[in-house]
Formats: sequence, structure tokens, C-alpha cells
Amino acid sequence: MTFLNFLISGISLGSIYAIIALGYTMVYGIAKMLNFAHGDVIMVGSYICFFAVSRYEMPLLAGVVLAMAVCTVLGIVVERLAYKPLRQAPSLAVLITAIGVSYFLQNAAQLLWTSSPKVFPNAFVIKSVDSQGVETVKTGIQLFDGQLNISYVTLVTIAACVIIMAGLTLFTTYTKMGKAMRACSEDKGAAQLMGINVNGTISMTFAIGSALAAIAGVLLCSAYPTLVPTTGSMPGIKAFTAAVFGGIGSIPGALLGGILLGIIQIFTQAYISTQLADAVVFAVLIVVLLVKPAGLLGKQIREKV
Repeated sequence: MTFLNFLISGISLGSIYAIIALGYTMVYGIAKMLNFAHGDVIMVGSYICFFAVSRYEMPLLAGVVLAMAVCTVLGIVVERLAYKPLRQAPSLAVLITAIGVSYFLQNAAQLLWTSSPKVFPNAFVIKSVDSQGVETVKTGIQLFDGQLNISYVTLVTIAACVIIMAGLTLFTTYTKMGKAMRACSEDKGAAQLMGINVNGTISMTFAIGSALAAIAGVLLCSAYPTLVPTTGSMPGIKAFTAAVFGGIGSIPGALLGGILLGIIQIFTQAYISTQLADAVVFAVLIVVLLVKPAGLLGKQIREKV
């Protein structure tokens, strides 16, 4: 049962990575740029939800919706101010700008909310009062006489990942905006000739990715409750790794890469070393890219020169 506990924990962590990786893979697939500030959008969403729930005593769902709204606006503003002027610039200029935006958000968070750690409240609990008036709190379910423990955070995280992946796949397949995104991904010039608003489509991509980052931030801080201005940095890097692992630009690839990365990290921490977990994760990525440079579900694209 210990193996199953680790496996479920790995799938839960991988689901968070997968949701974050969607932001990377969508932006890269359409705008052909890497938004390294995406991890810090996670942090902003986590802080917004934290203050909404703990200070203003809003329900968690309302806090999540507020965080999604703020992160959506933030994503659009960052895209318009930082990335849109560099649409035709070399990729290195865009990369440096993304790193600059990342540090700006981290330092702004330190000024606004200080660098002291915040403890994110766990709202995924069930409270009950027995006949004697004693309150009990359940944080999960126990199976096989308590040998298998599954927290409610884990269940919600996995369910949220499945729903988001299915919804996003349906959105990109059947809606007008989704088809516009796929057209821009194939050829932005041809899409513009067909009457598609390329700039508006890219802004919508940033908005969707940022809203998903807010959800991922809340799930991440619910499972690992310490919240600081650098909370989103390492999960953001690992989610980018997951996107490359699965095949950047592919929504199923983001899901596969995220799940596998989470499982590898948890099993490495459990059976090898907690200190070597990150090294093993990145080593596996290097091996995969040496064997299949486009990622597990990525496609090789030939360019005429």
C-alpha cells in the first residue's frame, strides 16, 4: 500500500505540473515564445486567494474565481506591455524580457506582501460534530484499514486536472476561438490573411494560461501550504520541463509530461533521496530529449531554408 500512496501522490503532484504546463505549451504553440514569468503568475494567484480566504473570509471557490480574474488581467497586461512590442524581435530578446518580468513580479510581491512565509489554509476538509458535541475534522479518506490514505486535496487536484484537460481539448477543437488558436499555431501569417485577429488570439491564450495558473497555484499551496514570493519559481521550471518532456505545443503532451514528472519526483524522494529528486527529474528529461528531441508526443517539424 505504501507504493500506491506514493503513486497517488505522484499523480496529484503531476496533475499540478500538467495544469501549469498548459500555460507554457499554449503560449509556445501559438506565439512561439517561452513565458518564464508564468510561474510567478502562479504565486500572484496564490496570494490573491490566500488573502481572500484568510483575511476577508471568502469561500474558497470565491477566492479561486477572484484569483483567476486577477491573473487573467495580469496575463493580458504582461502580454500587451512586455511581449507584444517584441513580436518580431529575436527570441533571445523575448527570453530576457520574460526573465525580467519574472523578477519584477517576485520583487513586487515582496514589497506588497513581505517575504515572510504565509501558511495557506486547507479548505479541503470535512467537519462534523458527534452526538457529544465533539468536532472532528477529516482531511481525506482511508481505505484498506487505513493503509491507503488519499487526501481530499489529492482527489480535487486530480479531478480538476482531468476536467481542465478535457474542457481545453473541447474548446480548441470545437469553438471559433479554439480553431483560431490552432490556425495561429500552424501559420500566423496565413491565419491573418484569413481574417483571424492574431494579436487578440495571442492575448486570449495568455488570459487562459494565466487563469489556469491561478487554479494550479491554489492547488499547489493547498497541498504544500507554505506561501512566499518565490513559491512559483521551481514549480514553474518543473512544469516547463514537463511541457518539453511531453512535447511542447501539445496539450496531451503537457498532461503526460506533468504526470510522469510528478511520479518520478515522488518516487525519487521516497526510494532514493529527497536531495537528488530534482537532479533525477532533469536527468530523465535530458535522456528523453537525447532519444526523442521533440518530446514524447511532440512532432518533428521540417523548415525550408
